[in-house]
Amino acid sequence: MAHITASVEYGMHCLLWLIDKGETPLSCRDLADLQGLSPTFLAKIFAKLEKAGIVQATEGVRGGYVLARKPADISVLAVVDAIEGRKPLFDCQDIRGRCAVFGGSPPGWAMAGTCSIHAVMLRAEKAMRESLAAQSLADVATVVYRKAPPEFANELQEWIDHRVNGRGRRSGVASTAS
Repeated sequence: MAHITASVEYGMHCLLWLIDKGETPLSCRDLADLQGLSPTFLAKIFAKLEKAGIVQATEGVRGGYVLARKPADISVLAVVDAIEGRKPLFDCQDIRGRCAVFGGSPPGWAMAGTCSIHAVMLRAEKAMRESLAAQSLADVATVVYRKAPPEFANELQEWIDHRVNGRGRRSGVASTAS
C-alpha cells in the first residue's frame, strides 16, 4: 500500500454502481462510460477485483460484472488490496546504519531493534488498514445516496436500463465482461 492510486478510486466508484443491480450485470464499457473512464484501463481493474472474489463476470451479449458478495461484506481494504496488492506503506532503507560518524561500521545500539522511523510508519499503516477494514462498500454507498437528490437513483437506473437493454441490439457483436 505504498501509494493508493487513482485505480482504487475508479474501482470504488464503479463498484458503487453494481450495488442493488441484482442479477443485472454491467460491462466494463458501461461502467467506464458512466464514469468517463477508459474501458481498457477499467477492464484491468475489474480483472483484479474478479481475482479477489469481489466481482463475478458473466458472459454473453448482456454479460458484465455483478458483485460476488454483499456490499456490507466488501471492505474498502479488500478493494485496495485487490487493486494495489498488499505492499508496505513504508520501505525502510536502514539509513540509520549509514551515518558518516560510524565510519561504515555502525555500533550495535544504532542498529538494535526496529528503526524508530520505521516503527512510526508501521503504526500508521496499521491504523490506516484498520480504518479501511472498518468501512464497507455499503457504508460508502450510504453516504453517496444520502448526499444525492432522491431522483438520482431513478436517473441512474434509467441510464443503466437503457444501456443494458441496448446491448442485445448492437450489430450482432457478442460481448463478454469487458
